[in-house]
Amino acid sequence: MITCRLYEQGKPTTRELPVADVSEAIEHPDNLVWLDVTEPTAERLAPLQEEFGFHELAIEDCLQPHERPKIEAYPDYYFLVATGFSMSEQQAPVAHEVCAFVGKNYLVTVRKNPPFDLAGASKRWESHSDLVKEGAGYLLYIMLDSMVDGFFDVLDVLEDGTEDVENAVLGERVLPQTRAQIFNLKKELLKFRRGAAPLREVLDLLTRGDVPIVTERLTPYYRDVYDHVLRATDFADNLRDILTSALDVHLSAVGNRLNEVMKVLTSWAGIILVPTLLAGIWGMNFRHMPELQWRFGYLYALLLMGGSAFGLWMVFRRKGWL
Repeated sequence: MITCRLYEQGKPTTRELPVADVSEAIEHPDNLVWLDVTEPTAERLAPLQEEFGFHELAIEDCLQPHERPKIEAYPDYYFLVATGFSMSEQQAPVAHEVCAFVGKNYLVTVRKNPPFDLAGASKRWESHSDLVKEGAGYLLYIMLDSMVDGFFDVLDVLEDGTEDVENAVLGERVLPQTRAQIFNLKKELLKFRRGAAPLREVLDLLTRGDVPIVTERLTPYYRDVYDHVLRATDFADNLRDILTSALDVHLSAVGNRLNEVMKVLTSWAGIILVPTLLAGIWGMNFRHMPELQWRFGYLYALLLMGGSAFGLWMVFRRKGWL
């Protein structure tokens, strides 16, 4: 699906703008065009490549999934790839890739499946007509700001999961599913960081003043987004460190629990060993067996085995092994 919106002197128009008329519309310096493509295919992007003259490698990046966030400069425009996140119904992070072609007075967004929701960004564009006059750089700022704001919603959910893991690790019982929860959270954080961390490089370039689409008036806004990305990545790193520590504590607890079990088993094996040894000695068949004709020999053997077992049980219990 292709949607094209025209802004004249900072105000949105109600009429639909065909793709074939975009090049004519952007010739007027007071016009601003936002063209949005969802579910991109080669057939849908072909008219854009023809109308704007986009490079074939940039078009190829729009069709390939799992592109790393980046920004590339071309003679008349900048090509940018960014990743946003949202939470699924199963409370798992979902990555949304957005490609953007940014010119002086146009923004072309290509949203791969699953498409990132730009409804909120569209309302923000229309609510600040004075900043819309700054050109496509303002539209790009709103889009990036909306994507970065979604980072913290995802991190809040991951933080709740991390707290649950901490409580489980510090609890009295060692739950078998705790390790799986830790590895699952670490995997989700790794996926998040792969999408969020490279965006720092993109925003750092945009805030240096070397990119014409980011005017002097827009630079503080981009710095604010850059600060939010730094906070989000630092937050993700902190959660990952907490999970790593929680995993170490969990493995230590499992090891300690195993040691306790081994001490109990070893203690009972030692208790059983002495009676077994005595029974084995008296069970051997040889002629000159001591006390063979003694009337109380059987009772003596039982008392000796029971007494030795009880004595060992007392010793192990005092040591805390039982």
